[in-house]
Amino acid sequence: MKKILVLVSLGLTTFLNAQNFSLSAKSGDSELDVSLNDMNVKAKADLSVFKKDLSIEFNYGEEKIDKMLQAQLSPADVYMTLQVADLVKKEPEVVLNSYQKNKDKGWGAIAKEMGIKPGSAEFHALKGKAKNKKEKKEKGGKGNGKGKGKK
Repeated sequence: MKKILVLVSLGLTTFLNAQNFSLSAKSGDSELDVSLNDMNVKAKADLSVFKKDLSIEFNYGEEKIDKMLQAQLSPADVYMTLQVADLVKKEPEVVLNSYQKNKDKGWGAIAKEMGIKPGSAEFHALKGKAKNKKEKKEKGGKGNGKGKGKK
């Protein structure tokens, strides 16, 4: 009986997640995918905080972020759109347009199309920022504890 409940629960969770947005990131880099998938799960838990954080981090209106989410982008895809745009100094709409045309190829191909070469400093920055965002959330948004802090 417990096995049946677990299977039903797992199936229901999978179905509900699929109804809202895809939780499976596709970048071509397994480490980045883990960070992006984690970002999707955490964003879904409190989407309003996620939107506010992105709005502040990228100086991009929450209304525009809402439109991206309504266009079936996952929270991680919204983050990647804004992060790639920031790195290549292009408007997020340019990156979003590329994403919508090439989303089946993954974020690695989109970053490459935007001028970020695999293995480049920009690619490592993109990957590192997503990973750091994940780790920061896991620590409750606090620093690494090695500084002196504010006095």
